[in-house]
Amino acid sequence: MPSDRATGIDPDTRVGMLDLFTTMVRIRKFEERVRSAYLEGLVHGTTHLCIGQEAVCAGVVTVLRADDYLIYTYRGHGVCIARGMSLAAAFAEIFGRRTGVSGGLGGSMHLTDPELNLVCAAGIVGGGLPVAIGTGLAAQLSGRGQVAVAFFGDGTVNIGAFHESLNIAAVWRLPVLFVCENNYYGEFTRIDRTTPFEDLVRRGAAYDMHSVAVDGNDVMLVREAAAEAAGRARAGDGPTFLECRTYRHSGHSRTDPAKYRPAAEVEAWLARDPLPMFERRLLESGVCESQELERITAAVLEEVQAASRQAETAEWPSADDYLGCAMVRT
Repeated sequence: MPSDRATGIDPDTRVGMLDLFTTMVRIRKFEERVRSAYLEGLVHGTTHLCIGQEAVCAGVVTVLRADDYLIYTYRGHGVCIARGMSLAAAFAEIFGRRTGVSGGLGGSMHLTDPELNLVCAAGIVGGGLPVAIGTGLAAQLSGRGQVAVAFFGDGTVNIGAFHESLNIAAVWRLPVLFVCENNYYGEFTRIDRTTPFEDLVRRGAAYDMHSVAVDGNDVMLVREAAAEAAGRARAGDGPTFLECRTYRHSGHSRTDPAKYRPAAEVEAWLARDPLPMFERRLLESGVCESQELERITAAVLEEVQAASRQAETAEWPSADDYLGCAMVRT
């Protein structure tokens, strides 16, 4: 590995960048295992993978404090992994096992963990944004400098709850970071068929909100923008709308072949895969050599495989577990 003096890179910066790479690899390998587990019949229902969008969740989550709140979507596995959710417990939840983070009762679309302030995985488009307003108000009233972060897709910007939430956040100057993962497709429909413009940063600006658009496949740009937005929120300067322009590599859900997407478009985005992009940056800037990245990747793969094996052998929820859940809800 090149010396710090030769590269001019601060040791803490080097460690931080390698940690960021590790987080992105962990998300990618986790999602790849979920994809193969589905084909093996271990996943009941469907899955919505974030492969291709790892730079957004990794870049945002890694600048947050442990007491910050996170609200995300059914495509939120990456947010949970970046936050530090147990891989074995996440797999167990997706496999419907009792050792899952919600006892196997939530499944792929509802990974949550209150101990990590993973508040809500919304299965309804836009459903998490009012929750972000509530947690943002709680953060503001606490006076401890907390922030609430809401992840959502481009399709959400046309939902009534989106506009109501941004409006009240701006009026009350809530410490909320609205992270729009603009992957240009709302389920099966391209953005130009549903929205009059593709630069969604304009939606935030319409509410006189600090609004920034970044390359969502460049994890360092995402991280820098998120850190700046979180700093503004903690200082009492109100919410930020952060548009991260990215692309999911697969269809909307596991059963979607995504044949509606032009081949040239897919090819162009695959060439900008956030993981190889960051690998090149690490190597070209002298942060590390390729052997270290290979070691990290191999170690993460082993970790993911071990967690999956553990989850596969876990027990199923009992009838009493389901009845107990129903009784609590009533």
